[in-house]
Amino acid sequence: MDNGPEGNHIDRVSGDEPLLSARVHRPSDLVRLLAGVLGIICVLAIAAFAHGTASGLEEDISKGTGQTPDVFIKLAGLISSIAVLILPVAFAIERLVKRDGLRIADGVLAAVLAHGVALATDLWVSDSAPATIREALTQATASGELTDPVHGYLAPVIAYMTAVGMARRPRWRVALWAVLLLNSFAVLVGRQTTPFSIIVTVLIGWTVAYGTLYAVGSPNVRPTGQTLLAGLRHVGFRPVTAMRAEDVPDSAEQGDRGRRYLVTLEDGPPLDVTVVDREQQAQGFFYRVWRQVTLRGITQRRSIQSLRQALEQEALLAYAAIAAGANAPKLIATSELGPDAVMLVYQHLGGRSLDSLPDEEITDELLRGAWRQVKALQSRRIAHRRLVGDAILVDRSGRVILTDLRGGEIAAGDVVLRMDVAQLLTTLGLRAGAERAVAAAVEVLGPDAVADSLPLLQPIALSRSTRATLRRLARERSQREREAVIEASHAAKAERGADEPVPSAGRKDVRAEKKAEKDAIEEALEQAREEDLLSQIRHQVLLIRPQALVEPARLERIRPRTLVSIIAGAFVAYFLISTLMANDVSDAIATADWRWAAVAVLFSVLSYPAAAMSLLGFVPEKVPFWRTVGAQVAGSFVKLVAPAAIGGVALNTRFLQRAGVRPGLAVASVGASQLFGLASHISLLMVFGYVTGTQHTPTLSPSRTVIAGLLTAAVLALVVTAVPFLRRFVVTRVRSLFAGVVPRMLDVLQRPQKLVTGIGGMLLLTAAFVMCLDASVRAFDSDVQLSYATIAVVFLTANALGSAVPTPGGVGAVEGALIAALTLAGLGGGVATSAVLLYRLLTFWLPVLPGWLFFNHLTRKGQL
Repeated sequence: MDNGPEGNHIDRVSGDEPLLSARVHRPSDLVRLLAGVLGIICVLAIAAFAHGTASGLEEDISKGTGQTPDVFIKLAGLISSIAVLILPVAFAIERLVKRDGLRIADGVLAAVLAHGVALATDLWVSDSAPATIREALTQATASGELTDPVHGYLAPVIAYMTAVGMARRPRWRVALWAVLLLNSFAVLVGRQTTPFSIIVTVLIGWTVAYGTLYAVGSPNVRPTGQTLLAGLRHVGFRPVTAMRAEDVPDSAEQGDRGRRYLVTLEDGPPLDVTVVDREQQAQGFFYRVWRQVTLRGITQRRSIQSLRQALEQEALLAYAAIAAGANAPKLIATSELGPDAVMLVYQHLGGRSLDSLPDEEITDELLRGAWRQVKALQSRRIAHRRLVGDAILVDRSGRVILTDLRGGEIAAGDVVLRMDVAQLLTTLGLRAGAERAVAAAVEVLGPDAVADSLPLLQPIALSRSTRATLRRLARERSQREREAVIEASHAAKAERGADEPVPSAGRKDVRAEKKAEKDAIEEALEQAREEDLLSQIRHQVLLIRPQALVEPARLERIRPRTLVSIIAGAFVAYFLISTLMANDVSDAIATADWRWAAVAVLFSVLSYPAAAMSLLGFVPEKVPFWRTVGAQVAGSFVKLVAPAAIGGVALNTRFLQRAGVRPGLAVASVGASQLFGLASHISLLMVFGYVTGTQHTPTLSPSRTVIAGLLTAAVLALVVTAVPFLRRFVVTRVRSLFAGVVPRMLDVLQRPQKLVTGIGGMLLLTAAFVMCLDASVRAFDSDVQLSYATIAVVFLTANALGSAVPTPGGVGAVEGALIAALTLAGLGGGVATSAVLLYRLLTFWLPVLPGWLFFNHLTRKGQL
């Protein structure tokens, strides 16, 4: 080896990264873009809905600055106007001198785009925006003209300065803010703009800048191997070569956890060096944000974390793991590699990852070694958070070493520690099988600790790579099952013998042959069916601890259904707020007849005994009536947290079971009630729709609306019947919902009194809601000309739509449908909105509190 001067060695880099892309798209720029768009929307919303606040703010500023000398205002305006133009030019000259012309090009592009967005906003505000927004963003001049809503020169300057990165340089940042504040002060005091206009201008420039940076990409500042060697020399090492870990035989896969190098020194053992830059740190940003939003009770690594914070976290976990007695890489040194990267220097360990080991080398002692490392970490309440195959290293002596501690957690809670156990059970089970993985865990951790992890043994608690592997295995199992069914079907046909059907064969023989083929297929499917890995692990643990709790823990904070509810609620809130601000709604509320509102309250209360009758009419067993009424009131609370069609079924089924009805019969009774309710709903809708269409005509000819509705229903039925996927979906849902309904209906038909009670309760329930809606309408328009048939059609249509959408109580869909239908029926927009708000207040929102009280009372009494 050449023993010349040190400088002859630090440039030898083997296996360095390929040519890096000149530009990268940073998720942080996208986040700032979205934040800017949201900020603009919020400012415009405040300007539109809080007009009094905007006007008051302008008046306060005008009073506070009214005594400012005119000379000072003009001087400030002159200086700031000149500085706003000179400052960007000065920064551009500095960057060009330092050969950073790409940033200047980015800034110019952002400035051009910002100017275009500013002009478009000016046109929108002048021509199409609501009057309140126009008043908030413009100011009348002495000549009577309006000022520009967005400053055509300030927005491009802000976009340029942001895109070129002036805000990241302290001296330039101070100058930038001084000029912006001075300019804003001058135009505000001079009554050339408004506060909201200044805010919108700044947000447009800022947003367009980050949108430009994300679209075209930012200059790539990732450090190369040459930078790494220079950084190692800076902290006292004498490196000779650096080789990317991906090119080192038997090295672990590194994924997105930083670039890793094997560095050889002039003297001493080699080093493992991890380099983390901003680009790698941003990988997985949106996934981490989604996990933070959706998972409850589980802390996650901060989604936006500085490089120094990432360095300190990994260093802390490395020292803590070694102090706990676990085998982990020993951290020797840390250092920054410029402003955009850091490095962590570890002792070289060597070895292979668990994923790269052949099956014959995964011994029981190796499995126990992995569990011993986890036990050592958990003795000091340290969570690894990523116990997958490439984070478990096995050296040449067979010693297990835990790597990739960067995402771990100090002082972890019980849930997170149990998640580590569940994750390692799955990781080892994928390589060695469920039985061996559980046996090694029980031997090291004990049966209780392993059993406690069962509620966390669910896909959402596992790592992303593990979930992907489980999904792949599930697809392979399904493929094997399909192949087994096809093979069994072919074998059954071959066994029948003849290719042509025998003419003398009777219908019974054909049915017998088909039944034999079906039995053969079912037997083959049963033999080919395999348990998934998680079920196998649960089974193995239950063999040791039969009393272990296996019900999955609730980890999700937000489910897709909840997200749909939030979005629907936001749209409804915007629609209702914008409608309520109209003068006709205010006038309707001011002139309301609250006696009709009292009548609406009575009909709303009547709906609960009617609902109890509609349920008890399909329950041959004796169930207390008033207790059933209480259960229906409790359903008002359940509707708030679950779709009405689902929450009501579950609550009534549970209530009947607690009342002594056998589970199967309880489900059948509720199913029969639902089936009759559906038939009643459709029948009433057709009848009232027919009456509505004929009440203004001399002949009883059906209306076009009814005919169109029937044709639409027929077309939908044909589509569902023709498409196999939809047909199977509908048949499966209907079969599961109404299983056992027919025998239950036969029991009810033998008791005409029960049948009359059930059908009468359904009709009374519909009548109560229709009369409640009618009274709500009359509360705001006592001379309304809408017939009861029209009100009934409006209610039945909106109720069907509310049951179809996956929002609690049909929030959003019911209100929108009711308002639209009443408006189409001829009711004024203000009256329709006010009536619907009162109706929903009485039938959905106000009953929530008594529903919660009844729900808790019945639960404590063991009746729910």
